[in-house]
Amino acid sequence: MTYHSKTATFVRSLQLRVDSLHRALQFYQNALGFRILEQDESRARLTADGETSILSLVQPQNVVPKVPRRAGLYHFAILLPTRDDLAHLVRHLAKQGVRFGSADHLVSEAIYFEDPSGNGIEVYADTDPSTWAWDQDGVGMDTKPLDFDDLLGAGVTRDEAFELPEQTIIGHIHLHVSHLQEAETFYVEGLGFDVATRFRDSAIFLSTRRYHHHVALNVWNGVGAPPTPKESVGLDYFTLVYPDEAARKEAIERLTSLGVTVTGDDGKLFVTDPAGNDIELAI
Repeated sequence: MTYHSKTATFVRSLQLRVDSLHRALQFYQNALGFRILEQDESRARLTADGETSILSLVQPQNVVPKVPRRAGLYHFAILLPTRDDLAHLVRHLAKQGVRFGSADHLVSEAIYFEDPSGNGIEVYADTDPSTWAWDQDGVGMDTKPLDFDDLLGAGVTRDEAFELPEQTIIGHIHLHVSHLQEAETFYVEGLGFDVATRFRDSAIFLSTRRYHHHVALNVWNGVGAPPTPKESVGLDYFTLVYPDEAARKEAIERLTSLGVTVTGDDGKLFVTDPAGNDIELAI
């Protein structure tokens, strides 16, 4: 997965706020096959490989349910290593009674659902990058019906219980923002992403190393949507990884030139996008 290696800038992990840690853990373990790396009364770190946490869950004190029509998380996306893994998950979710949507995006095949708190999730497998169509407008993406007959019939049916493959990673994150141009300036001129493609005047897909997208931004909750409250279910923060310290320093300098404040907390660096989404800048 060269698009998520140290030559790229990509999303490594994220932390979600949930309304019930116990209920969330049951879902993420039973439906998605995560394993618990660490846990206490209010938070847990989850892993696919048994060593690295790619998803953390936290139940804030006095947590409130997901607030509608806000900027914040649209979905986070789990990238499976192969199409066979996606087929295995589809069969598993059907047995679990989890309802999900689906799409063929040309660059990927994906399913969509929510966790018990209402946090959006995409799980997908990339198609062969050599088939991705790039032109002056970017990479060709679409939303077509997923061919389940082909997906489920192409690979080997597995009888074993579903667990996330060890190579599973966070593929991308998709955010609701308040103003698209303001967000584009922050993510492109500040953080250093390239525009991979645009969807009308309502969404933009950003990447490095010519991936189809590491980050997507939309205004589908309304232009001017206010931030998600910090005590509400939703995205707590996500971690963005730069290739090295020099690349991170350059990003910080660009952000500072835009008037954006970068703060430190316990040796980590954080920044907040114009819509109120918190981001850790890591290497």
